[in-house]
Amino acid sequence: MRTSVTGRVGQYAALLAYLVFLAFPFLWLISIAFKSPRELGSLHPTWIPRDPTLDNFRQAFDEQPLLRAAGNSLLAALGAALIAVLIATPLAYVMARRRTLLARAATGWVVVSQAFPLVLVIIPLFLVLKNLRLINSLFGLVLVYVVWALPFALWMLVGYVRAVPEELEEAAAVDGAGRLRTLTSVTAPLLAPGIVATALFAFITAWNEFFFALVLLKTPEKQTLPVVLTHFIGAEGVADLGPLAAAALLATLPSLVVFALIQRRITSGMLAGAVKS
Repeated sequence: MRTSVTGRVGQYAALLAYLVFLAFPFLWLISIAFKSPRELGSLHPTWIPRDPTLDNFRQAFDEQPLLRAAGNSLLAALGAALIAVLIATPLAYVMARRRTLLARAATGWVVVSQAFPLVLVIIPLFLVLKNLRLINSLFGLVLVYVVWALPFALWMLVGYVRAVPEELEEAAAVDGAGRLRTLTSVTAPLLAPGIVATALFAFITAWNEFFFALVLLKTPEKQTLPVVLTHFIGAEGVADLGPLAAAALLATLPSLVVFALIQRRITSGMLAGAVKS
């Protein structure tokens, strides 16, 4: 009994330490964003600003075109999420229902592709986009985001499809419904929560992405928000810390809100299909 209680206390302590580790950067970012330049240069920093100010936010908007960059990020993220879901949904259905050798091989490839580093794929993607004349184009960036998000989107949606009992589709077929009617009237409504969660995940991935946007977008008017944040760092590597923290905080909030809304559905998508009915 004592061993069980000790083990449980240890688990909660480890979980608490992990949560503190994850929350520390965000809490420190909030603290810096509301500190004055004088307090930022203090030799004895504190968590809570002594004299909170919004000057860092005003300066951030004055120095960099954050609204335009946020619009570019929003356009790229929405486009990537929509296209990824439109492609992944029918493919996931086929991979989940047609349990052939080819479908299993495709599922394995989806998992393996997640291990590819960005540096490995950026050169081929750059050459392809160059031949298509899509360098320095938001549409080209959207295509790259779709390619990058598709494997995980497929993995999530396959789990959701497998969680839908095949007996429902068979019952609809017995009642005289065709394949298209069954998919639109029976399967699609049950998959709607999974499709929304997958789309939001693709949105978060594209919204936070930095490396592809840095390499593919050259014109300042087309740069996304993560790239614009680097402009708060001077040529000598000295960061304008207050405005940088304020801009980074504003850029982080949308993805945090979206993830808070879908984190349960992401977990259920990963576990869906693990238990057979």
